[in-house]
Amino acid sequence: MSTSYEFPRPALAVDCVVFGLDETGLQVLLVQRDLAPFKGRWALPGGFVRVTESIEDAARRELEEETGLAAKVFLEQLYSFGEPERDPRERVVSVAYYALVKLSDHRVRAATDARAAAWFSLADKPPLAFDHDLILKTAKARLQGKVRYQPLGFELLPPRFTLSQLQSLYEAILEKPLDKRNFRKKILSMDLLEETGELEEGVSHRAARLYRFEKKRYQALEKAGFNFEL
Repeated sequence: MSTSYEFPRPALAVDCVVFGLDETGLQVLLVQRDLAPFKGRWALPGGFVRVTESIEDAARRELEEETGLAAKVFLEQLYSFGEPERDPRERVVSVAYYALVKLSDHRVRAATDARAAAWFSLADKPPLAFDHDLILKTAKARLQGKVRYQPLGFELLPPRFTLSQLQSLYEAILEKPLDKRNFRKKILSMDLLEETGELEEGVSHRAARLYRFEKKRYQALEKAGFNFEL
């Protein structure tokens, strides 16, 4: 039995803000559109939600189709964007997500309706299509706030890292310098890092110790009431 609706229904889309980190700082993954509107402009990966899939499944599918990113990345819902004129084609409401990936783990490639896919420094990105600059700004603010009370930053690091790399990560996200002594004292006091017994290799300075993040230990402590606060 068919059903009729009194009011027109807007289209539903997803957009993904994908953050990565390299030696220059925080990066965002963008795709160059190959179709109108905004053909040739850079934008966030995303697309329309199919009737048969969940919103998160749509976000993961679009990520893989447009950039080649594997489905198993950290992905969290950010916010819904629904200004009536945000898309010149029709009334489109977008549910935005943000993702955190280790650059070394993923090789990006353009596919479907994307002409190219590439990483850009947040400080040196081009103007984005649609309202994607607003979405990116919102995601950045969410990451800066949440990284203080949840250890999301480890999603951006390699499995083994130095304390200097960890501090540089937080400085890149928070966009401010942190006192080295205080940072190390606080992060080590949480008992969430484990020494690997290895030293970094191929460096001109004195090799630093390598650590790994104990995710299971954090999850157990969190259940017991532990609060991560930086």
